Amino acid sequence: GAGSPRAASGAAVAGLRRRLESELEDIRGAGTWKSERIIASRQGPHLRLTSGGAGILNFCANNYLGLSSHPEVIRAAVEALEKFGAGLSSVRFICGTQSIHKDLEEKIARFHQREDAILYASCFDANTGIFEALLTPEDAVLSDELNHASIIDGIRLCKANKYRYKHMDMQDLEAKLQDAQKHRLRLVATDGAFSMDGDIAPLREICQLAQKYDALVFIDECHATGFLGPNGRGTDELLGVMDKVTIINSTLGKALGGAAGGYTTGPKPLIEFLRQRSRPYLFSNSLPPAVVGCASKALDLLMDSNAIAQSMAAKTQRFRSKMTAAGFTISGKDHPICPVMLGDARLATVMAEDMLNRGIYVIGFSYPVVPKGKARIRVQISAVHSDEDIDRCVEAFTEVGRKHGALP
Repeated sequence: GAGSPRAASGAAVAGLRRRLESELEDIRGAGTWKSERIIASRQGPHLRLTSGGAGILNFCANNYLGLSSHPEVIRAAVEALEKFGAGLSSVRFICGTQSIHKDLEEKIARFHQREDAILYASCFDANTGIFEALLTPEDAVLSDELNHASIIDGIRLCKANKYRYKHMDMQDLEAKLQDAQKHRLRLVATDGAFSMDGDIAPLREICQLAQKYDALVFIDECHATGFLGPNGRGTDELLGVMDKVTIINSTLGKALGGAAGGYTTGPKPLIEFLRQRSRPYLFSNSLPPAVVGCASKALDLLMDSNAIAQSMAAKTQRFRSKMTAAGFTISGKDHPICPVMLGDARLATVMAEDMLNRGIYVIGFSYPVVPKGKARIRVQISAVHSDEDIDRCVEAFTEVGRKHGALP
């Protein structure tokens, strides 16, 4: 009958469907709809799409060092799969810890010159797992306003007193550190390199303030590990403050093989505490052996030679200088994330589609991924892009920019 639970449930689902369809239509109307292009090849500088595109130049992957398709990385994954199986079907403390997990954690700590490390299913998990475990209502966390969403979500989960300082504004950070002196522990949390704008946190100044006000420093290095700094160890190496940053969270899913996984590295007591209290670690399956094999080999390649990491600087400078000369505004500085600032969401989407028609795979970013009015096409340079690839990308941007009025 009309009053039955089934009918009530049907009405609720119909109402939900109407609301969601209306909101989806609003997203389309605002020009911020995010389509997913389907790739039919390996990740790399050149792609094939299921839509028929072949030989597409890829300029929007986090594959900074080109290791996602490196033959040694792939071979290491296959060997780990064959020796250790497809997965553990378990969390780490039950029956999910293999020798390769411990070996990788030791390698990560050695790479970052820290005491210990702990693996997670992703760096999102690492970020949602640390603040809640570490910080109490007696403590304070001070976060850059443009930190990654995973840091923001992780901080939301904790019961610490929360301060948000203006983006890379050291005067504002100092004022908030002064106010936070009444709390037991103060933790400054920042991205090392900010993924949307390609700018680098002023870690020297942050560490100086942390020392002045007896605070700890946490950095998310997802867009720095592997290629920033003389040996690719990240922002703290680049800026000479490796001994002043207490906690590093980063990913295995970008420069370090590109598969999946994240980690925290820092003081040994902290890592041991996270193994006991961090919920994403305690309640998530272990990283699959193939993923562990990928990341372990990627770290071997980096620690054997800094040549791959060093190759990034010249390629990044080539793209940034040529795009600036063409008349585009490129956000950030000296980072392979090169946001082409356009402002208008619809323009970013249309230009990205037109770039694909010219064989260049890039994506428009708009609200809510970036603030309203800050739409851009985020270009990412990889060590495996050739100079010819970069020049072709700039030429396509120039043509498309003129066509759509983004350039005179």
